[in-house]
Amino acid sequence: MNSFFKIFLAVFLALVVFSILSFVFFVGIAGSAMSGSGPVVAEKTVLQLDLSTRFEEHSSQNFEKILSNKSLSEPPSFYDLIRLIKKAKNDKNISGIFIKAGNNSNGFANSDEIRSALKEFKSSGKFIMAYADIMSQNAYAVANVSNKIYVSPKGVFEWYGMSVNYLFLKGALDKLEIKPQIFYAGKFKSATEPLRVDKMTDANKLQTTVWLNDIYNELLLKTADERKIDTASLKALANAGKVQTPEDAVKYKLIDGVKYDDEVKDEIKKQLKIDSNTKINFLSISDYATANKGFDESGDEIAVIYASGDIVDGEGKEDEIGSEKYIDLIRKARFDNDVKAIVLRVNSGGGSALASENILQEMKLAKKVKPVMVSFGDVAASGGYYISVAADSIFASRNSITGSIGVFGLVPDMSTFFKNKLGVTFDGVKTGPLADAGSVSHPMTEPEKKIIQSSIERIYADFKERVATGRKKDTAYIETIAQGRVWTGLQAKEIGLVDAFGGLETTIAAAAKKAKLTNYKLIEYPKPASFIEKLFGIDNMNMTETKIKNDLGIEYYNIYKQLNRVKQISDGPQARLPFEFTFN
Repeated sequence: MNSFFKIFLAVFLALVVFSILSFVFFVGIAGSAMSGSGPVVAEKTVLQLDLSTRFEEHSSQNFEKILSNKSLSEPPSFYDLIRLIKKAKNDKNISGIFIKAGNNSNGFANSDEIRSALKEFKSSGKFIMAYADIMSQNAYAVANVSNKIYVSPKGVFEWYGMSVNYLFLKGALDKLEIKPQIFYAGKFKSATEPLRVDKMTDANKLQTTVWLNDIYNELLLKTADERKIDTASLKALANAGKVQTPEDAVKYKLIDGVKYDDEVKDEIKKQLKIDSNTKINFLSISDYATANKGFDESGDEIAVIYASGDIVDGEGKEDEIGSEKYIDLIRKARFDNDVKAIVLRVNSGGGSALASENILQEMKLAKKVKPVMVSFGDVAASGGYYISVAADSIFASRNSITGSIGVFGLVPDMSTFFKNKLGVTFDGVKTGPLADAGSVSHPMTEPEKKIIQSSIERIYADFKERVATGRKKDTAYIETIAQGRVWTGLQAKEIGLVDAFGGLETTIAAAAKKAKLTNYKLIEYPKPASFIEKLFGIDNMNMTETKIKNDLGIEYYNIYKQLNRVKQISDGPQARLPFEFTFN
C-alpha cells in the first residue's frame, strides 16, 4: 500500500509540475504577443501569402503548431483567407500582395478559389508579385495571376504537364497471404483496385484520363489568358520539355524574369515608392488575420457547416464527418430561428454508406424549413456527394472532384496469414452455417458472398434513387452517369450533378438571396476544440500522425495510410472515392 501511495504521489506531482510549466510557457507566449502592439497594418504594407501553407476548411487550434511556432497565431481558415484577400482589396494601407510560390499545399478547387480572390484583388489596381527559388506547377497555377512572376536565376521552374500515380497493394497482400474478398456495384467503382489488381483497369484509366485532362486544360486556359500565349503552344512546351531552366520560362513568356531575392525586394520598393534602404513592411496573412478580428458582419444568421474528412458512423474524430455529430449540427441549425439559411461546405471522398444516409435524412428535414445550399471544395465524391443531394442548389469549382455514385464492401480472409505468418489458427462452434458470416478467420462461403453482394446492390439502388430525387432526374438516367464514375465539376454541371460554378463565397451569397437577406453574419460549425482541450492531450492524434509521416517519409507514409485504410473499409458498405493517389 505504501508503494502504491508513493507511485500515486509521484505521478500526481509530475502532473502538477507539467501543468505549471505549461501554464508558464503559454503565458509567456501570450505575454510576448501582448507586450508589443501586435501586427501593424501600416501605410504601404505588403501582404505576404505563402502557398506552401495549407489553409484548412475550418479553423482549429493545432497544439503542435503552437509549440513549434511559439506563437498563438495560426493560418486563417480557407474561407477566412478568401475574405481577408477581399478585405485587403479595399484596405488603403495594403499596397500589394507578395506570393511565395515555391509549393502549393492546397487542392485544385480551393486553389482556384484563392486565384479568383487574387484576381479580384488585382482589379483594384494594386500589384501582385510572385517569387520562388523553385516554382512548382501547382503553385504557378495560382501565381500566374500575378502582375510579375520571378524565379531565382539558379532555381527551377516546372512546366511538364500533369500525371496521377496510384498505389497498388495486391502484391503486398499476396506476400502476406491476405485474400481480399471484394464486393462492388458500378464498373467504375475502383476503390478496391489497389487490393485486387496490380495496375489500373481500363475503366479506371478512362475516367482518370478524362478528369485529369479537365484539370490540366483549366491550367492551360488560365495561363493562356494571363500570359497571352495560346493553349496549343503551352501544351507543346510541356510535351517537348522545352522549359528546362528559369531562363527558358522567360524566353517562352511563362514568367517575367530571373531575379535573386534582394532584386525582387528592390522592385517591390520601387512599386511602393520607398527608399532602397527602407525596410518593406511585409505582413503575413496570419498576422493580417490577427489584426482584423471579425469581418464587420451583422444581421440574420447563415450557418456554415464544414464537412471535411472521411464519413464515419458515430461521433467521429475532429478530422472526420461523424454521423451523430453532423446530424446534431444540422438539426441545431434547423431548429435555430435566428438561422435563416444553411450552407454545407463539403470536402470529403466519402466513407460509410449508412452514415451518409443518416446525414442526408437530416439535410432533407432542414430543406423543408429553410434554404439549404451546398458548396463543393476539392473533393465531394461518393458519400460526400450522397450527403449533398437534398440541397436546393449545389455549387462546385470546375476542378472539384465529384460523382463516384457507387458502393463497395470488403471482407478480408486473414486465415492463411494468421496460420502461415503468425502460427495462429481458429476453431469454434456455431448454431448455423451463417452464424459467423463476415469473420476474417475463414474464407467466405457462397451463401455469405450472396448476402453481402445483395446488400451492396441494395445500397447502390438507394444511392441512385436519392440522387434521382434530389436532382429531379430519372433513375435510369442516373444509372448512365453513376456506376462509381468520377467527374470533375466541369463535367458534373454538364450532366446535371451540380447546378453552378462557384466557391464558398458564391454559395453563401446564393443562400442569402434565397433567404431574402440583405445583411447577414456567418455562424460556423463545428466549433473547434478549446485551447485547454488541445493542451491536455486531445490533439495527440495529430502529433502522432506527423511523427509517423516524418519517420517514414511521404511515399512510405502513403503506403501506411493505404494499409490502414484496408482495415477501415472492412467495417461495412462504403460510398467512398475510388482511389488514393499522388499528383504530379
